[in-house]
Amino acid sequence: MPVEGRTVAGAPTMSSRSASGIPGLNPTEEKDGNLQDIVNRGSLHEFLASLHGQFGPVASFWFGGRPVVSLGSVDQLRQHINPNRTTDSFETMLKSLLGYQSGTGGGATEAVMRKKLYESAVNNTLEKNFPMLLKLVEELVGKWQSFPKDQHTPLCAHLLGLAMKAVTQLALGDRFRNDAEVIGFRKNHEAIWSEIGKGYLDGSMEKSSIRKEHYESALAEMETVLMSVAKDRKGQRSQTAFVDTLLQSNLTERQVMEDSMVFTLAGCVITANLCIWAVHFLSTSEEVQEKLHQELEDVLGSEPVSLDKIPQLRYFQQVLNETVRTAKLTPIAARLQENEGKVDQHIIPKETLVIYALGVVLQDADTWSRPYKFDPDRFTEDSARKSFSLLGFSGNQACPELRFAYTVATVVLSTVVRQLKLHQVKGQVVEARSELVSTPKDDTWITVSRRS
Repeated sequence: MPVEGRTVAGAPTMSSRSASGIPGLNPTEEKDGNLQDIVNRGSLHEFLASLHGQFGPVASFWFGGRPVVSLGSVDQLRQHINPNRTTDSFETMLKSLLGYQSGTGGGATEAVMRKKLYESAVNNTLEKNFPMLLKLVEELVGKWQSFPKDQHTPLCAHLLGLAMKAVTQLALGDRFRNDAEVIGFRKNHEAIWSEIGKGYLDGSMEKSSIRKEHYESALAEMETVLMSVAKDRKGQRSQTAFVDTLLQSNLTERQVMEDSMVFTLAGCVITANLCIWAVHFLSTSEEVQEKLHQELEDVLGSEPVSLDKIPQLRYFQQVLNETVRTAKLTPIAARLQENEGKVDQHIIPKETLVIYALGVVLQDADTWSRPYKFDPDRFTEDSARKSFSLLGFSGNQACPELRFAYTVATVVLSTVVRQLKLHQVKGQVVEARSELVSTPKDDTWITVSRRS
């Protein structure tokens, strides 16, 4: 994602908008483009919802001095998405915001290798550490079980804590069994995410030396920790953590650190919020809880959930898909147009930044019936599953962090539903803040009671 008008070499500049002829906004300011309009709307997602409402499914605006094209419906995305793409759009955005190199600069073959390596690192750590993941979840659910029936349980605080522990231990190894290490990681993670989590930098950090120093020292400290973890684990025989798989490859130390940074940053936020929203939506529907409980009985009996049984939990998959859709879990994706392209009658020039307004598409009434209703049964339909997969939320198009989050969330839901019933707190209104990852604006509360 471009930052304060940062441009890519050869990117089209202001004079060429009329040539591409895509309907949209003129820049409000020469230097910042429509940045202030985005800030005024409260988030990039809200801005895009308004932009597509005004200009239709293909619309343009300005980020600093460069034009951006946004696609806001399944039909237009279908024309643009390349199923053989080698870079993950979420990773591309994060690396740009952190000032890291996206990809290796080694062309498509190297990008494919890097993507496969990253995915195998995720799969390997889940396989090797599944018992530990189960234990972390069981500890949390045990804590919930001990609460009196009317005690309000704060989902964001508890599930972000769980995600931080799970992601750091699975990504970086035993060092993070120490709570002090996890607390230090969480402090730096929050300082970094509070600045880049919006999906763009609006220039305000540059004007505040305190904020800038806070962010830069957190990033430097996090990078130092990741470098030191890599150094400590390099000679080890045990190959259990995400970082171990990267260390066995021919990536440079810097690339290992950057990939570990992206995975831990995105992994924590996506995992925590998928779990938060899923538990929140479950608390609103006793029927969905009972269906999940029945599927557990049918597939697992009294056995605990295992990695090889997760694919058989079809209804769990539907519930998580519908959670991602209803919460607009990751509402923005971005790609750089590598070659000149075409969507409908519109030509998209080479080097244009193309945004996928996924938050808009996930609640488009032309694609989803009753789009604001939480209804996991919609994913029994082939058309819903195909649209969802096309958007990059399932199948081999899903980003590795989301696949990781689905595994953790399945363990959380299966453990919770087997032992507890979840209840809404009456009168609570839960609002989303839709940034790079959608999160509740305030902590979200539930109450729990034991299953008899």
